[in-house]
Amino acid sequence: MDTIYALASARGKAGVAIVRISGPQAHAAVAAFGVALPPVRQAALRKLKWKGEVLDEALILLFAEAASFTGETSAELHLHGSAAAITAVLRALSEQSGLRLAEAGEFTRRALENGKLDLAQVEGLADLIDAETEAQRRQALKVLSGAIGQKTERWRSDLIRSAALLEATIDFADEDVPVDVFPEVLDLLNGLIADLRQEAAGARVAERIRDGFEVAIVGAPNAGKSTLLNALARREAAITSEIAGTTRDVIEVRMDLEGLPVTLLDTAGLRETSDPIETLGIDRAVARAEAADLRIFLLDDSGPLSGVAVKPDDLVVQGKADLRRTDGFAVSGVTGQGLEDLIAQLTERLQARSAGAGNLTRERHRLAIERAIGAMESVQGAILEGAQQTELMAEDLRRAIRALDSLVGRVDVEALLGEIFSSFCIGK
Repeated sequence: MDTIYALASARGKAGVAIVRISGPQAHAAVAAFGVALPPVRQAALRKLKWKGEVLDEALILLFAEAASFTGETSAELHLHGSAAAITAVLRALSEQSGLRLAEAGEFTRRALENGKLDLAQVEGLADLIDAETEAQRRQALKVLSGAIGQKTERWRSDLIRSAALLEATIDFADEDVPVDVFPEVLDLLNGLIADLRQEAAGARVAERIRDGFEVAIVGAPNAGKSTLLNALARREAAITSEIAGTTRDVIEVRMDLEGLPVTLLDTAGLRETSDPIETLGIDRAVARAEAADLRIFLLDDSGPLSGVAVKPDDLVVQGKADLRRTDGFAVSGVTGQGLEDLIAQLTERLQARSAGAGNLTRERHRLAIERAIGAMESVQGAILEGAQQTELMAEDLRRAIRALDSLVGRVDVEALLGEIFSSFCIGK
């Protein structure tokens, strides 16, 4: 396998820059800089020389196969973080025979191929790199730690036991099998299906933590929606005007609410209109509002809104509290009245939802679980109906095992790998 290298830290001027090298020639590549190699996993400060010139003074770390991120002989060069020093060291590595620049995500892909990470952990690592909020960090770290793989191994073990029991009746079809295996198989399947359904139920919430909850601000034209959005975002994200119907398209603003990722949506004002462009904006507003996780209904003196139904967790508030007397919960995007209360209520509702998050963070995970459940339910139904087609039941269990194997990358994932690793930076 090729020995690869790349800058593993961010580009640009910094105190320290890290160059990572992985592959059979990693240690030899470091030695080629004319340095005495330190013991494995012991840092040492050395002057890197190339063609008689000192390139930089670097901290050198060497890793053996069993103790490296990639599962290969590896090394790291901790350089001074100047563009010139980085360029000089990378150029020297490029001139060494047998070394090449790593592709995007190639270090992590080698970790997958060498059994250091499973596919779910790779996805968790990608999510950790992209994490913007505390909830995203915690969730990604849990997946990276192997939570999905550990559960999958337990489920897989029970499925293999169930399949073995059924196949024993096939192998010994001409003999008397001393024990009726169906009650044990049914008991195992009942427990598995319950566990998998619980995981699937938490998958959509976990996806929202990963991608962000959507909260739509809904109201009549000129109800103060854009002003409220700007106040919540603490910047001029949307154009505000006294002219009704200023907002025609959906405006999105990303926020961090107590560690939860939230996208606020400012939508077109809801009203009857003959303007075809405004009508299109209203249609989009209704569609996005209905698809959002929560809605903030901002009311004014025009009466109740039509077009979007209020759901149990939605917030209904009176707008422009600075300009008129109101009863009940009211806010003002101009003075800030009621904003802290609005944020607190919004956060409370989203935190209650996030409490039900499972370990499955992607649509791929949920679909694999649902395939496994479907196959197991087929066997469950056949047993309860008294069917004796044991071969078909055993094949259904094998389908369920393959579905779980796809979760962690044992089977049927080759087409996914290019897409997954394309999101990684070079050096990771």
